[in-house]
Amino acid sequence: MTNTTLKKISEVLGLSISTISRALKNHPDISEKTKKKVVELAKALDYEPNASAIQLRTQHSKIFGLMVPTISNFFYDSFIASVEEESRKEGYSLIILQSSNNIDIENDNLKLCRQNRVTGLFACLSTGTKDMSSFLKMKELEIKTIFFDIVPEITGLNKVCMADASVGEIAAEAIIDANKKDILAIFGNANLSITKKRELSFKQYFNLKAPATKLSIEYARDIENATEIALEHLTKKKTVDTIFCMSDEILIGVMKAIQKLKLNIPADISIIAISNGFIPTLFYPPITYVETSGYKLGKLAFKQMMECLSNSGTEDLAIETTVESKLVKGGSL
Repeated sequence: MTNTTLKKISEVLGLSISTISRALKNHPDISEKTKKKVVELAKALDYEPNASAIQLRTQHSKIFGLMVPTISNFFYDSFIASVEEESRKEGYSLIILQSSNNIDIENDNLKLCRQNRVTGLFACLSTGTKDMSSFLKMKELEIKTIFFDIVPEITGLNKVCMADASVGEIAAEAIIDANKKDILAIFGNANLSITKKRELSFKQYFNLKAPATKLSIEYARDIENATEIALEHLTKKKTVDTIFCMSDEILIGVMKAIQKLKLNIPADISIIAISNGFIPTLFYPPITYVETSGYKLGKLAFKQMMECLSNSGTEDLAIETTVESKLVKGGSL
C-alpha cells in the first residue's frame, strides 16, 4: 500500500496543500462542500496523517498512557476497557503499562511515557511508591496526569477515586442490619490511603451504631495470606460469624479457606466484600458486596483528563473527584 501524501490529494482536486490540510482538520474557514470532497478522496486513497510529524509539531502524540500495578485484576481490567472506549471515540490510542508493584518498573514506564511525549497519563500507584519526583517530571513536560484508585496522599494533584469513606460505611451498615456480632475484617496494605480511609469509616460506623460488636482487624498481603488469616480465625475462634473482605483478591483467599473447611454460606459463616462485581457472582450463593466499579471510575477519569487538556496553558486546578458506591445483595450475609 502506497503512502498517499497531501500533495497527491491536492493535485487530484486542484487545491492547495494548506487547503487540503485544513479541510482534513475540519477547519471552519473551509466550506462543507470542499471538506466533503477532500475527506472522500482521502478515504479512497487510504490517506493517513504522519503521526511522527504531528508529534514533532505539537510536542505531543495522540496517545494516552495508562499504568496499573497489575493487569490481571478485574477492577483494573474494567477501568482499562472504559478508558480505551472513550479514548477511541476522541481519536486517541492507549499504551497500557504494568508496574507489577515494582518502583523501578514504575519509573521505567514513566520514562517511556515521557520519551513518547504521551498527551496524558492515567496512573495507579505501586503500593510502595513514596517519592513522587518521577511523576512530577511529567508536569514539567506538560503531560497531564490523572491518578486513580491508589493515589498519592499529597495535595495539588488530579485524582479520581471511589468514595472510599462511604464504601466502609455501607459495608458496616449491611453487617449491622444483618445483626452480626463477631466480625473478622480483612483489609489490604495498611500503608495505602485507600485502606486507611475504608478501615477508618468501617470502624467509626461500628463505634457509632453498634459499639458492642466484636471487630477483629487483619491485613492481607495477597490471596494466600488472606487464606491463612481466615483459616487461623475460623479454626481458633469458633465465634466468628462474618468475614468482611476489602477486595476481590482477599475475597478469593477467604473463599479458599471456607471451601477447605467445608463451611456453608451463610449458615456457618457470612461473607461481605468490596468488589468490582464479577468475582462475587462466581460463588453460590452469590456474595453480597459493595460495588466499586472500575468501569465507572474509568469514565470519570477520562472526563477529568479531557477537562485538563481543554484548560491547557492555564494553571491546573488539581481536582479530586469520586464515584459513589452501592450495596449489591447476594445470599451470603
